[in-house]
Amino acid sequence: MPCADGVELMARVWQPAGQGPWPVLLMRQPYGRAIASTVTYAHPAWYASHGFLVVVQDVRGSGDSQGCFAGFAQEARDGAQTVRWARHLPGSNGRLGTYGFSYQGLTQLLGDDPDALPDALAPAMCGLDERHHWAVSGQAHWWALGLAWGLQLAAQQCRRRGDHAGWLQIRSSLESQRFLQEGLELLERLDPSSMVLGWLQRDPGEAWGWVRHRPQPALLARPLLLIGGWYDPHLGGILDLYQHALALGGSPCLRIGAWNHLNWQGGLDAELLAFFQRHLGAPLYTGTPAAPTAGPPARNLDGTVHLQCLTTARWQHPAPGALTGQTGTAGQPRPCWGLASTGLAAIRSDDGVLHPGQPGRGQLTLVHDPWRPAPAIGGHLGLDAGPCDRRTIDARTDVACFTTAPLQAPLELLGCPHLSLAVAADQPGFDLVVTLAVLQPGAAVRQLCMGVARFRGAACQRMVMRSVALQPLLARLAPGECLRLSLAAAAWPQIAVNPGDGSVPRGPAGPAHRVITLSLDLLAAELRLEPLLDPTRGAN
Repeated sequence: MPCADGVELMARVWQPAGQGPWPVLLMRQPYGRAIASTVTYAHPAWYASHGFLVVVQDVRGSGDSQGCFAGFAQEARDGAQTVRWARHLPGSNGRLGTYGFSYQGLTQLLGDDPDALPDALAPAMCGLDERHHWAVSGQAHWWALGLAWGLQLAAQQCRRRGDHAGWLQIRSSLESQRFLQEGLELLERLDPSSMVLGWLQRDPGEAWGWVRHRPQPALLARPLLLIGGWYDPHLGGILDLYQHALALGGSPCLRIGAWNHLNWQGGLDAELLAFFQRHLGAPLYTGTPAAPTAGPPARNLDGTVHLQCLTTARWQHPAPGALTGQTGTAGQPRPCWGLASTGLAAIRSDDGVLHPGQPGRGQLTLVHDPWRPAPAIGGHLGLDAGPCDRRTIDARTDVACFTTAPLQAPLELLGCPHLSLAVAADQPGFDLVVTLAVLQPGAAVRQLCMGVARFRGAACQRMVMRSVALQPLLARLAPGECLRLSLAAAAWPQIAVNPGDGSVPRGPAGPAHRVITLSLDLLAAELRLEPLLDPTRGAN
Protein backbone atom coordinates (compact mmCIF):
# COMPACT_ATOMS: atom_id res chain seq x y z
CA MET A 1 0.00 0.00 0.00
CA PRO A 2 1.56 3.34 -1.00
CA CYS A 3 1.17 6.07 1.63
CA ALA A 4 0.82 9.74 0.77
CA ASP A 5 4.44 10.37 1.86
CA GLY A 6 5.80 7.62 -0.41
CA VAL A 7 6.28 4.98 2.29
CA GLU A 8 4.98 1.54 1.33
CA LEU A 9 3.17 -0.64 3.89
CA MET A 10 3.07 -4.39 3.34
CA ALA A 11 0.00 -6.57 3.89
CA ARG A 12 -1.03 -10.15 3.29
CA VAL A 13 -4.48 -10.95 1.93
CA TRP A 14 -6.43 -14.19 2.43
CA GLN A 15 -9.15 -14.62 -0.20
CA PRO A 16 -12.17 -16.93 0.04
CA ALA A 17 -12.75 -19.64 -2.52
CA GLY A 18 -15.32 -18.98 -5.22
CA GLN A 19 -16.56 -15.73 -6.68
CA GLY A 20 -16.65 -12.46 -4.76
CA PRO A 21 -17.07 -9.75 -3.99
CA TRP A 22 -16.61 -10.14 -0.22
CA PRO A 23 -16.54 -7.86 2.82
CA VAL A 24 -13.08 -7.07 4.21
CA LEU A 25 -11.70 -7.84 7.69
CA LEU A 26 -8.67 -5.69 8.47
CA MET A 27 -6.01 -6.08 11.18
CA ARG A 28 -3.04 -3.70 11.53
CA GLN A 29 -0.22 -4.82 13.85
CA PRO A 30 3.51 -4.40 14.58
CA TYR A 31 4.68 -8.00 15.15
CA GLY A 32 4.92 -9.40 11.62
CA ARG A 33 1.80 -10.03 9.57
CA ALA A 34 2.35 -13.81 9.33
CA ILE A 35 1.56 -14.19 13.05
CA ALA A 36 -1.80 -12.46 12.56
CA SER A 37 -2.56 -12.53 16.33
CA THR A 38 -3.09 -16.28 16.26
CA VAL A 39 -2.14 -16.31 19.95
CA THR A 40 -5.77 -15.27 20.59
CA TYR A 41 -7.67 -15.53 17.27
CA ALA A 42 -8.31 -18.21 14.67
CA HIS A 43 -6.02 -17.98 11.66
CA PRO A 44 -7.12 -15.52 8.92
CA ALA A 45 -7.64 -18.50 6.62
CA TRP A 46 -10.51 -19.59 8.87
CA TYR A 47 -12.26 -16.23 8.54
CA ALA A 48 -11.59 -16.26 4.78
CA SER A 49 -13.20 -19.70 4.54
CA HIS A 50 -16.40 -18.12 5.86
CA GLY A 51 -16.67 -15.40 3.25
CA PHE A 52 -14.31 -12.58 4.25
CA LEU A 53 -11.39 -11.01 2.44
CA VAL A 54 -8.91 -10.85 5.35
CA VAL A 55 -6.11 -8.26 5.31
CA VAL A 56 -3.29 -8.21 7.88
CA GLN A 57 -0.91 -5.27 7.54
CA ASP A 58 2.51 -4.55 9.03
CA VAL A 59 2.23 -1.04 10.46
CA ARG A 60 4.81 1.57 9.51
CA GLY A 61 8.35 0.65 10.55
CA SER A 62 7.49 -2.96 11.43
CA GLY A 63 7.65 -6.30 9.65
CA ASP A 64 8.36 -5.63 5.98
CA SER A 65 6.75 -2.18 5.86
CA GLN A 66 8.92 0.84 5.19
CA GLY A 67 9.36 3.88 7.42
CA CYS A 68 10.28 4.39 11.06
CA PHE A 69 8.15 2.93 13.83
CA ALA A 70 6.78 5.68 16.07
CA GLY A 71 4.13 3.79 18.02
CA PHE A 72 0.57 5.00 18.36
CA ALA A 73 1.42 8.50 17.13
CA GLN A 74 1.67 7.25 13.54
CA GLU A 75 -1.55 5.25 13.38
CA ALA A 76 -4.25 7.90 12.83
CA ARG A 77 -2.83 8.95 9.46
CA ASP A 78 -1.84 5.48 8.26
CA GLY A 79 -5.03 3.89 9.57
CA ALA A 80 -7.33 6.15 7.57
CA GLN A 81 -5.31 5.59 4.40
CA THR A 82 -5.42 1.83 4.94
CA VAL A 83 -9.20 1.79 5.36
CA ARG A 84 -9.65 3.65 2.07
CA TRP A 85 -7.14 1.35 0.31
CA ALA A 86 -8.58 -1.92 1.64
CA ARG A 87 -12.14 -1.02 0.63
CA HIS A 88 -11.01 -0.99 -3.01
CA LEU A 89 -8.92 -4.16 -3.10
CA PRO A 90 -9.75 -6.63 -5.86
CA GLY A 91 -12.55 -8.85 -4.58
CA SER A 92 -13.82 -6.33 -2.02
CA ASN A 93 -17.48 -5.36 -1.93
CA GLY A 94 -16.62 -2.07 -0.20
CA ARG A 95 -17.76 -3.09 3.30
CA LEU A 96 -15.00 -3.23 5.94
CA GLY A 97 -14.63 -4.32 9.54
CA THR A 98 -11.61 -4.27 11.85
CA TYR A 99 -10.49 -6.67 14.54
CA GLY A 100 -7.50 -7.31 16.80
CA PHE A 101 -6.37 -6.96 20.41
CA SER A 102 -3.83 -4.84 22.32
CA TYR A 103 -1.87 -2.67 19.84
CA GLN A 104 -4.12 -4.07 17.10
CA GLY A 105 -7.13 -2.98 19.16
CA LEU A 106 -6.14 0.66 19.38
CA THR A 107 -5.16 0.88 15.69
CA GLN A 108 -8.85 0.33 14.88
CA LEU A 109 -9.84 3.46 16.78
CA LEU A 110 -7.28 5.89 15.38
CA GLY A 111 -8.06 7.66 12.10
CA ASP A 112 -7.66 11.27 11.03
CA ASP A 113 -10.37 11.21 8.33
CA PRO A 114 -14.07 11.16 9.33
CA ASP A 115 -14.87 9.86 5.85
CA ALA A 116 -12.63 6.79 6.21
CA LEU A 117 -14.20 4.88 9.10
CA PRO A 118 -14.75 1.11 9.38
CA ASP A 119 -18.33 -0.11 9.15
CA ALA A 120 -17.94 -2.33 12.24
CA LEU A 121 -15.17 -2.74 14.83
CA ALA A 122 -14.13 -5.33 17.39
CA PRO A 123 -11.38 -3.75 19.54
CA ALA A 124 -10.09 -6.03 22.29
CA MET A 125 -7.94 -5.37 25.36
CA CYS A 126 -6.92 -1.78 24.65
CA GLY A 127 -7.77 1.78 25.67
CA LEU A 128 -7.47 5.41 24.63
CA ASP A 129 -5.41 6.77 27.54
CA GLU A 130 -1.69 5.95 27.28
CA ARG A 131 -1.17 6.67 30.97
CA HIS A 132 -4.10 4.90 32.61
CA HIS A 133 -4.79 2.18 30.04
CA TRP A 134 -1.26 1.28 28.88
CA ALA A 135 1.39 2.19 31.43
CA VAL A 136 0.28 3.15 34.95
CA SER A 137 -1.95 1.92 37.77
CA GLY A 138 -2.38 3.85 40.99
CA GLN A 139 0.43 6.27 39.94
CA ALA A 140 2.87 3.34 39.62
CA HIS A 141 4.38 2.15 36.33
CA TRP A 142 3.61 -1.37 35.14
CA TRP A 143 7.20 -2.44 35.68
CA ALA A 144 7.50 -6.04 34.50
CA LEU A 145 4.79 -5.74 31.84
CA GLY A 146 6.02 -2.40 30.53
CA LEU A 147 9.64 -3.45 30.24
CA ALA A 148 8.79 -6.82 28.68
CA TRP A 149 6.59 -5.23 26.02
CA GLY A 150 9.04 -2.43 25.29
CA LEU A 151 11.85 -4.96 24.83
CA GLN A 152 9.67 -7.11 22.54
CA LEU A 153 9.16 -4.09 20.28
CA ALA A 154 12.87 -3.19 20.56
CA ALA A 155 13.82 -6.70 19.43
CA GLN A 156 11.69 -6.20 16.31
CA GLN A 157 13.70 -3.07 15.52
CA CYS A 158 16.98 -4.92 16.09
CA ARG A 159 15.89 -7.58 13.60
CA ARG A 160 14.93 -4.97 11.00
CA ARG A 161 18.33 -3.28 11.09
CA GLY A 162 20.28 -6.54 11.25
CA ASP A 163 21.46 -6.11 14.85
CA HIS A 164 21.49 -9.82 15.72
CA ALA A 165 23.62 -9.26 18.83
CA GLY A 166 21.11 -6.76 20.18
CA TRP A 167 18.22 -9.14 19.46
CA LEU A 168 19.99 -11.98 21.28
CA GLN A 169 20.82 -9.74 24.22
CA ILE A 170 17.16 -8.78 24.61
CA ARG A 171 16.03 -12.38 24.29
CA SER A 172 18.54 -13.59 26.87
CA SER A 173 17.59 -10.81 29.29
CA LEU A 174 13.89 -11.69 29.04
CA GLU A 175 14.43 -15.42 29.45
CA SER A 176 16.74 -14.99 32.45
CA GLN A 177 14.54 -12.29 34.06
CA ARG A 178 17.56 -9.96 34.14
CA PHE A 179 15.45 -7.45 32.22
CA LEU A 180 13.81 -6.49 35.52
CA GLN A 181 17.14 -4.93 36.52
CA GLU A 182 18.70 -4.02 33.16
CA GLY A 183 15.66 -3.46 30.96
CA LEU A 184 15.73 0.35 31.06
CA GLU A 185 19.39 0.43 30.04
CA LEU A 186 18.70 -2.00 27.18
CA LEU A 187 15.84 0.16 25.90
CA GLU A 188 17.91 3.34 26.13
CA ARG A 189 20.73 1.73 24.17
CA LEU A 190 18.89 -0.42 21.63
CA ASP A 191 15.64 1.52 21.06
CA PRO A 192 16.12 5.09 22.37
CA SER A 193 13.03 6.40 20.54
CA SER A 194 10.79 3.70 22.04
CA MET A 195 7.25 4.79 22.92
CA VAL A 196 7.33 2.49 25.95
CA LEU A 197 10.67 3.90 27.12
CA GLY A 198 9.10 7.34 27.01
CA TRP A 199 6.33 6.13 29.29
CA LEU A 200 8.77 4.58 31.78
CA GLN A 201 10.84 7.77 31.87
CA ARG A 202 7.78 9.94 32.53
CA ASP A 203 6.43 10.71 36.00
CA PRO A 204 3.42 8.41 36.44
CA GLY A 205 1.96 10.74 39.06
CA GLU A 206 1.77 13.76 36.76
CA ALA A 207 -0.83 14.18 34.01
CA TRP A 208 1.36 16.50 31.95
CA GLY A 209 2.89 14.95 28.83
CA TRP A 210 0.64 11.91 28.64
CA VAL A 211 -1.55 11.31 25.58
CA ARG A 212 -5.23 10.43 25.50
CA HIS A 213 -6.32 9.54 21.97
CA ARG A 214 -9.61 10.93 20.68
CA PRO A 215 -11.36 8.84 18.02
CA GLN A 216 -13.71 10.38 15.50
CA PRO A 217 -17.03 10.76 17.41
CA ALA A 218 -18.96 8.92 14.69
CA LEU A 219 -16.66 5.91 15.04
CA LEU A 220 -17.81 4.91 18.52
CA ALA A 221 -21.44 5.13 17.43
CA ARG A 222 -20.83 2.41 14.83
CA PRO A 223 -21.34 -1.30 15.60
CA LEU A 224 -18.80 -2.24 18.28
CA LEU A 225 -17.91 -5.54 19.88
CA LEU A 226 -15.64 -4.69 22.83
CA ILE A 227 -13.65 -7.55 24.37
CA GLY A 228 -11.89 -7.53 27.73
CA GLY A 229 -10.54 -9.86 30.40
CA TRP A 230 -10.76 -9.70 34.19
CA TYR A 231 -7.04 -10.53 34.32
CA ASP A 232 -6.06 -8.08 31.57
CA PRO A 233 -4.32 -4.78 32.46
CA HIS A 234 -6.28 -2.92 29.74
CA LEU A 235 -9.72 -3.76 31.17
CA GLY A 236 -10.20 -0.18 32.35
CA GLY A 237 -9.67 0.95 28.77
CA ILE A 238 -12.39 -1.38 27.45
CA LEU A 239 -14.87 -0.21 30.11
CA ASP A 240 -13.97 3.40 29.26
CA LEU A 241 -14.64 2.73 25.56
CA TYR A 242 -17.96 1.07 26.40
CA GLN A 243 -19.18 4.05 28.40
CA HIS A 244 -17.88 6.50 25.81
CA ALA A 245 -19.75 4.67 23.04
CA LEU A 246 -22.98 4.61 25.06
CA ALA A 247 -22.73 8.32 25.72
CA LEU A 248 -22.30 9.00 22.00
CA GLY A 249 -25.49 7.13 21.13
CA GLY A 250 -23.93 3.80 20.20
CA SER A 251 -25.18 0.34 21.10
CA PRO A 252 -21.91 -1.47 21.84
CA CYS A 253 -21.61 -5.13 22.76
CA LEU A 254 -19.39 -5.95 25.75
CA ARG A 255 -17.71 -9.28 26.48
CA ILE A 256 -15.45 -9.77 29.50
CA GLY A 257 -14.03 -13.23 30.07
CA ALA A 258 -12.02 -14.81 32.87
CA TRP A 259 -8.98 -14.30 30.65
CA ASN A 260 -5.55 -12.74 30.76
CA HIS A 261 -3.99 -10.83 27.88
CA LEU A 262 -2.80 -13.85 25.90
CA ASN A 263 -5.04 -16.72 27.04
CA TRP A 264 -8.69 -16.49 26.04
CA GLN A 265 -9.50 -20.13 26.77
CA GLY A 266 -11.00 -20.89 23.37
CA GLY A 267 -11.59 -17.33 22.26
CA LEU A 268 -14.56 -15.65 20.65
CA ASP A 269 -14.07 -16.47 16.99
CA ALA A 270 -17.58 -17.84 16.42
CA GLU A 271 -19.11 -14.72 17.96
CA LEU A 272 -16.77 -12.40 16.06
CA LEU A 273 -17.81 -14.14 12.86
CA ALA A 274 -21.51 -13.72 13.69
CA PHE A 275 -20.95 -10.04 14.55
CA PHE A 276 -19.24 -9.25 11.27
CA GLN A 277 -21.72 -11.32 9.25
CA ARG A 278 -24.52 -9.29 10.77
CA HIS A 279 -22.98 -5.89 10.12
CA LEU A 280 -20.95 -6.45 6.95
CA GLY A 281 -22.97 -9.08 5.15
CA ALA A 282 -21.44 -12.49 4.47
CA PRO A 283 -22.66 -16.10 4.24
CA LEU A 284 -23.88 -17.23 7.63
CA TYR A 285 -21.53 -19.37 9.66
CA THR A 286 -22.72 -22.97 9.52
CA GLY A 287 -20.13 -24.53 11.80
CA THR A 288 -20.68 -25.79 15.32
CA PRO A 289 -21.29 -22.88 17.73
CA ALA A 290 -19.11 -22.47 20.79
CA ALA A 291 -20.24 -24.34 23.89
CA PRO A 292 -21.87 -22.13 26.58
CA THR A 293 -18.90 -22.58 28.93
CA ALA A 294 -16.39 -21.62 26.22
CA GLY A 295 -18.01 -18.37 25.14
CA PRO A 296 -21.17 -16.26 25.38
CA PRO A 297 -24.02 -16.80 22.94
CA ALA A 298 -23.66 -15.21 19.52
CA ARG A 299 -27.28 -14.09 19.18
CA ASN A 300 -28.93 -10.71 19.78
CA LEU A 301 -25.56 -9.03 19.46
CA ASP A 302 -26.46 -5.34 19.50
CA GLY A 303 -26.09 -3.70 22.89
CA THR A 304 -25.67 -6.94 24.82
CA VAL A 305 -23.36 -7.51 27.76
CA HIS A 306 -21.93 -10.92 28.68
CA LEU A 307 -19.58 -11.36 31.64
CA GLN A 308 -17.85 -14.56 32.71
CA CYS A 309 -17.67 -15.29 36.42
CA LEU A 310 -14.13 -15.71 37.74
CA THR A 311 -15.02 -18.51 40.13
CA THR A 312 -17.70 -20.52 38.28
CA ALA A 313 -16.63 -19.81 34.63
CA ARG A 314 -20.33 -19.33 33.79
CA TRP A 315 -21.35 -16.51 31.45
CA GLN A 316 -23.93 -14.05 32.76
CA HIS A 317 -26.06 -11.45 31.05
CA PRO A 318 -26.60 -8.77 33.72
CA ALA A 319 -29.29 -6.13 33.40
CA PRO A 320 -27.94 -2.69 32.38
CA GLY A 321 -28.70 -1.27 35.81
CA ALA A 322 -26.48 -3.88 37.47
CA LEU A 323 -23.42 -2.32 35.82
CA THR A 324 -24.16 1.13 37.25
CA GLY A 325 -25.44 0.00 40.64
CA GLN A 326 -28.97 1.18 39.89
CA THR A 327 -30.79 -2.12 40.40
CA GLY A 328 -31.99 -3.64 43.63
CA THR A 329 -33.95 -2.20 46.54
CA ALA A 330 -34.20 1.58 46.58
CA GLY A 331 -31.85 3.04 49.14
CA GLN A 332 -30.04 -0.27 49.66
CA PRO A 333 -26.41 0.46 50.56
CA ARG A 334 -23.61 -0.92 48.43
CA PRO A 335 -21.69 -3.87 49.88
CA CYS A 336 -18.98 -2.80 52.32
CA TRP A 337 -16.81 -4.32 55.01
CA GLY A 338 -14.91 -2.88 57.94
CA LEU A 339 -11.36 -3.98 58.87
CA ALA A 340 -10.54 -5.01 62.41
CA SER A 341 -7.36 -6.23 64.12
CA THR A 342 -5.77 -6.40 67.56
CA GLY A 343 -2.52 -5.39 65.85
CA LEU A 344 -1.46 -8.91 64.86
CA ALA A 345 -3.10 -9.20 61.40
CA ALA A 346 0.33 -9.63 59.78
CA ILE A 347 1.41 -12.26 62.29
CA ARG A 348 -1.68 -14.40 62.84
CA SER A 349 -4.03 -15.45 60.06
CA ASP A 350 -7.01 -15.42 62.45
CA ASP A 351 -6.45 -11.92 63.85
CA GLY A 352 -7.52 -9.66 60.97
CA VAL A 353 -11.26 -9.66 60.33
CA LEU A 354 -13.50 -8.32 57.55
CA HIS A 355 -16.84 -7.35 59.11
CA PRO A 356 -19.75 -6.92 56.64
CA GLY A 357 -21.43 -3.56 57.15
CA GLN A 358 -19.59 -2.77 60.39
CA PRO A 359 -17.03 -0.06 61.20
CA GLY A 360 -13.36 -0.95 61.50
CA ARG A 361 -11.39 -0.99 64.71
CA GLY A 362 -7.82 -1.27 65.90
CA GLN A 363 -4.39 -0.20 64.72
CA LEU A 364 -1.65 -1.99 62.86
CA THR A 365 2.01 -1.49 61.98
CA LEU A 366 3.60 -2.90 58.81
CA VAL A 367 7.33 -2.82 58.05
CA HIS A 368 8.52 -2.90 54.45
CA ASP A 369 12.07 -4.26 54.20
CA PRO A 370 13.51 -3.55 50.72
CA TRP A 371 15.92 -6.46 51.11
CA ARG A 372 12.93 -8.82 50.89
CA PRO A 373 10.04 -6.87 49.32
CA ALA A 374 6.65 -8.53 49.27
CA PRO A 375 6.21 -10.29 45.91
CA ALA A 376 3.20 -10.23 43.63
CA ILE A 377 1.97 -13.10 41.46
CA GLY A 378 -0.82 -13.57 38.95
CA GLY A 379 -3.55 -10.98 38.76
CA HIS A 380 -3.71 -8.47 35.90
CA LEU A 381 -0.21 -6.95 36.16
CA GLY A 382 1.87 -10.13 36.29
CA LEU A 383 3.86 -11.77 33.54
CA ASP A 384 2.10 -14.87 34.91
CA ALA A 385 -1.28 -13.08 34.80
CA GLY A 386 -4.32 -15.03 35.86
CA PRO A 387 -5.61 -16.96 38.87
CA CYS A 388 -3.15 -18.13 41.51
CA ASP A 389 -2.90 -19.52 45.01
CA ARG A 390 -1.35 -16.81 47.20
CA ARG A 391 -1.24 -18.66 50.52
CA THR A 392 2.57 -18.43 50.77
CA ILE A 393 2.45 -14.65 50.25
CA ASP A 394 -0.32 -14.21 52.82
CA ALA A 395 1.82 -16.16 55.31
CA ARG A 396 4.52 -13.43 55.26
CA THR A 397 4.75 -11.11 58.25
CA ASP A 398 4.86 -8.03 56.02
CA VAL A 399 1.43 -8.90 54.61
CA ALA A 400 -1.67 -8.20 56.73
CA CYS A 401 -4.74 -10.36 56.13
CA PHE A 402 -8.37 -9.64 56.98
CA THR A 403 -10.86 -12.47 56.49
CA THR A 404 -14.63 -12.82 56.82
CA ALA A 405 -16.31 -15.60 58.73
CA PRO A 406 -17.34 -18.55 56.53
CA LEU A 407 -20.23 -17.43 54.36
CA GLN A 408 -23.69 -18.69 55.25
CA ALA A 409 -25.11 -17.88 51.81
CA PRO A 410 -23.70 -17.31 48.32
CA LEU A 411 -22.10 -13.90 47.77
CA GLU A 412 -21.82 -12.31 44.32
CA LEU A 413 -19.29 -9.55 43.76
CA LEU A 414 -19.75 -7.44 40.61
CA GLY A 415 -18.02 -4.09 40.39
CA CYS A 416 -14.88 -2.20 41.32
CA PRO A 417 -13.55 -2.80 44.84
CA HIS A 418 -12.09 0.22 46.67
CA LEU A 419 -10.24 0.26 49.99
CA SER A 420 -10.10 3.40 52.10
CA LEU A 421 -8.01 3.59 55.27
CA ALA A 422 -5.85 6.02 57.23
CA VAL A 423 -2.11 5.46 56.75
CA ALA A 424 1.03 7.34 57.76
CA ALA A 425 4.60 6.40 56.82
CA ASP A 426 7.89 7.33 58.44
CA GLN A 427 9.34 8.13 54.99
CA PRO A 428 8.24 10.49 52.18
CA GLY A 429 7.28 7.62 49.89
CA PHE A 430 5.43 4.31 50.15
CA ASP A 431 3.17 1.91 48.26
CA LEU A 432 -0.06 0.17 49.20
CA VAL A 433 -0.91 -3.13 47.51
CA VAL A 434 -4.36 -4.59 48.14
CA THR A 435 -5.56 -8.03 47.05
CA LEU A 436 -8.94 -9.74 47.27
CA ALA A 437 -9.05 -13.53 47.40
CA VAL A 438 -11.29 -16.44 48.27
CA LEU A 439 -10.20 -18.56 51.21
CA GLN A 440 -11.48 -22.00 50.24
CA PRO A 441 -11.97 -25.07 52.41
CA GLY A 442 -8.63 -26.81 52.54
CA ALA A 443 -6.74 -23.48 53.00
CA ALA A 444 -6.25 -22.62 49.32
CA VAL A 445 -6.27 -18.85 48.82
CA ARG A 446 -7.52 -18.11 45.31
CA GLN A 447 -6.65 -14.59 44.24
CA LEU A 448 -9.47 -12.63 42.58
CA CYS A 449 -8.12 -9.14 41.92
CA MET A 450 -5.58 -6.62 43.14
CA GLY A 451 -4.85 -2.91 43.13
CA VAL A 452 -1.88 -0.67 43.82
CA ALA A 453 -1.44 2.93 44.93
CA ARG A 454 1.78 4.88 45.14
CA PHE A 455 2.30 7.89 47.40
CA ARG A 456 5.20 10.35 47.30
CA GLY A 457 6.00 13.59 49.10
CA ALA A 458 5.85 15.07 52.58
CA ALA A 459 2.14 14.23 52.93
CA CYS A 460 3.12 10.56 53.20
CA GLN A 461 4.17 11.17 56.80
CA ARG A 462 0.75 12.47 57.88
CA MET A 463 -2.04 10.20 59.06
CA VAL A 464 -4.68 10.79 56.38
CA MET A 465 -7.18 8.67 54.50
CA ARG A 466 -5.77 6.86 51.46
CA SER A 467 -7.68 5.10 48.73
CA VAL A 468 -6.74 2.10 46.57
CA ALA A 469 -8.81 1.05 43.54
CA LEU A 470 -8.70 -2.64 42.65
CA GLN A 471 -9.21 -4.35 39.28
CA PRO A 472 -12.93 -4.85 38.52
CA LEU A 473 -14.33 -8.33 38.99
CA LEU A 474 -17.30 -10.66 38.79
CA ALA A 475 -17.03 -13.53 41.26
CA ARG A 476 -19.43 -15.74 43.16
CA LEU A 477 -18.43 -17.16 46.53
CA ALA A 478 -20.09 -20.30 47.85
CA PRO A 479 -21.29 -21.01 51.39
CA GLY A 480 -18.38 -22.06 53.55
CA GLU A 481 -15.88 -19.91 51.68
CA CYS A 482 -14.38 -16.71 53.08
CA LEU A 483 -13.52 -13.39 51.48
CA ARG A 484 -10.01 -12.21 52.30
CA LEU A 485 -8.32 -8.84 51.89
CA SER A 486 -4.51 -8.76 51.97
CA LEU A 487 -2.48 -5.60 52.43
CA ALA A 488 1.23 -5.16 51.63
CA ALA A 489 3.71 -2.38 50.87
CA ALA A 490 5.29 -3.87 47.73
CA ALA A 491 4.36 -5.92 44.65
CA TRP A 492 7.67 -6.84 43.06
CA PRO A 493 8.19 -7.23 40.13
CA GLN A 494 4.78 -6.04 38.99
CA ILE A 495 5.64 -2.55 40.22
CA ALA A 496 9.08 -1.15 41.02
CA VAL A 497 10.18 -1.17 44.66
CA ASN A 498 9.52 2.18 46.33
CA PRO A 499 12.82 3.69 47.58
CA GLY A 500 11.02 5.65 50.29
CA ASP A 501 12.76 8.95 49.51
CA GLY A 502 9.97 10.49 47.44
CA SER A 503 11.58 9.82 44.06
CA VAL A 504 9.98 7.86 41.21
CA PRO A 505 10.83 4.15 41.64
CA ARG A 506 12.90 2.78 38.74
CA GLY A 507 13.37 -0.92 39.37
CA PRO A 508 14.36 -3.38 42.09
CA ALA A 509 15.63 -2.53 45.56
CA GLY A 510 19.09 -1.00 45.81
CA PRO A 511 21.48 0.04 48.58
CA ALA A 512 19.80 3.46 48.90
CA HIS A 513 16.32 2.02 49.44
CA ARG A 514 14.93 2.72 52.90
CA VAL A 515 13.04 0.57 55.34
CA ILE A 516 9.50 1.99 55.45
CA THR A 517 7.23 1.65 58.47
CA LEU A 518 3.51 2.11 57.89
CA SER A 519 1.08 2.96 60.69
CA LEU A 520 -2.53 2.02 59.91
CA ASP A 521 -5.58 3.31 61.77
CA LEU A 522 -8.45 0.92 61.03
CA LEU A 523 -11.23 2.91 62.70
CA ALA A 524 -12.54 4.37 59.43
CA ALA A 525 -11.11 1.63 57.16
CA GLU A 526 -13.65 0.36 54.66
CA LEU A 527 -13.70 -2.01 51.72
CA ARG A 528 -16.60 -1.14 49.43
CA LEU A 529 -17.82 -2.40 46.08
CA GLU A 530 -18.45 0.42 43.60
CA PRO A 531 -20.43 -0.06 40.34
CA LEU A 532 -18.62 -1.46 37.32
CA LEU A 533 -19.59 1.67 35.36
CA ASP A 534 -19.92 5.28 36.47
CA PRO A 535 -23.67 6.11 36.40
CA THR A 536 -22.98 9.88 36.18
CA ARG A 537 -20.62 9.80 33.22
CA GLY A 538 -21.51 11.66 30.02
CA ALA A 539 -20.08 11.97 26.53
CA ASN A 540 -17.36 14.41 27.60
